[in-house]
Amino acid sequence: MDARAIIAKVRDRQPVSRDELNWFAQGLADRAVSDAQAGAFAMAALLNGLDEEGRVGLTLAMRDSGDVLKWDMDRPVLDKHSTGGVGDCVSLVLAPALAVCGAYVPMISGRGLGHTGGTLDKLEAIPGYRTDLSEAQFRDVVGKVGCSIVSASGDIAPADKRLYAIRDVSATVESLDLITASILSKKLAAGLEGLVLDVKVGTGAFMKSAEDARALAQALVTTANAAGCQTSALITDMNQPLAPELGNALEVASSMRVLTGLAQGPLLELTNELGGVALANAGLAKDAEEGAEKIAAAIADGRAAECFGRMVAAQGGPVQFVDNWQRFLPEAPVIREVLAPKAGYVSAMDGQALGLAVVELGGGRQVESDVVDPAVGISDVLPRGTKVAKGQPLARIHAAREGAADVACASVLSAVTIASKAPDLPPLVHERIG
Repeated sequence: MDARAIIAKVRDRQPVSRDELNWFAQGLADRAVSDAQAGAFAMAALLNGLDEEGRVGLTLAMRDSGDVLKWDMDRPVLDKHSTGGVGDCVSLVLAPALAVCGAYVPMISGRGLGHTGGTLDKLEAIPGYRTDLSEAQFRDVVGKVGCSIVSASGDIAPADKRLYAIRDVSATVESLDLITASILSKKLAAGLEGLVLDVKVGTGAFMKSAEDARALAQALVTTANAAGCQTSALITDMNQPLAPELGNALEVASSMRVLTGLAQGPLLELTNELGGVALANAGLAKDAEEGAEKIAAAIADGRAAECFGRMVAAQGGPVQFVDNWQRFLPEAPVIREVLAPKAGYVSAMDGQALGLAVVELGGGRQVESDVVDPAVGISDVLPRGTKVAKGQPLARIHAAREGAADVACASVLSAVTIASKAPDLPPLVHERIG
C-alpha cells in the first residue's frame, strides 16, 4: 500500500478498495500517513467525492482504527449528533433528558470545527469538567448517571481524531463524505443501538441548500443503518442561531436556562423533537409525538437538570453547578452592545459570519494550537422577524479586549440585514429522513 497511490485514486475519481481505506485509516492513526498526505486526501475527497461503497468503507475503516465499545445494558444505548451550527447546544439538554426517559447516552463529541462551536469546548467552560475520561471512567459515569459527554479517547477512532483536526485548518470541513465518516466512525465505535441526527441547513450550517442537506442526511442514515445502528435524521433550520447565545460559556448558560425552566424557544423545541424521534426508534415511546412529550416533561419537572448536574459532578465539575451555574461560568471583561443602524425588521442573518466572529474573538480555533477563551462570544441575538428601532441593541459582544469588541461589532452589523418588511420564517424542522 502507498498513500500517494490512494490519494491519486481519489484525485482521479477512481474507486478505492476497502483494503486500501483500512490501510490509510490505520496510517492516519499510527502516523504512517503524513499531515501533508492527510490534507491532500481530504482535499481530493472534498473536490471529487467518494462513491457509496467508498464512503461506507472509510467510515468503517476509521471506526476500526481503534477500540469499538460494547455495552451490556438493560436499557437502549442511544445518542444524538448535530452536523454543526451556531448557537446549537442541544446536546447539553438532550443527553440528560434521554437518560431520565429510559436510555443510556454515551456521547462522544467533538470540538469546534470551522465556524461552528464544539460540545466539548462548551462543557470545558464549566470549571473542572473533564472530557478526557478513560474508558473505565466513561463506563462508570454512564452506568451511574445515565449519560456522559466526553472526547474520543486515543483508542476511539484515532484516525478520525487526526483527520478531524486537519480538516479544521485545511478548508475541507464541508466534504459530505468526510463529514459522514467522521460523525459515524465515532458514533459506531461507541457501540450505539440507536442514533438521531440533526442535519442543519442554512446560512449558519455547512450545508447551505436543502439539496445538500438532504444528500448528507441520506448518506448518514444509509451508512449508519448499513452498519447496524438504527438511525433517523431531522433536517433543521440554521438560518439564524438556534439559541440567542454564541460562545462556549454563553451557550452553557443558554442550556441551563432551558434545563431550569427559565427559557423556552427553538432550543427547547428542537430538543423535544430530536428526543421524541430517538425514544420512538428505541421503543421507549409509541411514536415521536409521545416521545417529545416525555422529553418535555423530563425538562419541565427538573429531572433532566438534576441528571445534568450529576454528570457534571461525576466528571470533575462543581457539585452544586445546577443550583449556582451563573456563579461558576467565566465572564468576559468587555461587554459591548451592537446597535441597530436603522429601524425595521431583522430580516436575515449570515450565520457563518456570526460564528466566525466568535472564532475571531477567541471562542474557536484558527489553527490547531489555538487556546479557546471560554468567556467570549455574542449574546442576546435578536431573532429574525423582530421589529427594531434605530439604536436598539441587536446583540451584545463579550470580548477580552476593546479592539476585539470593535471588530466583532462590525462583523455582526455586516451579518444582520434589517429590512422594511418582516421576513417569511421557515419551519424549525424541514424534513425527516429514515
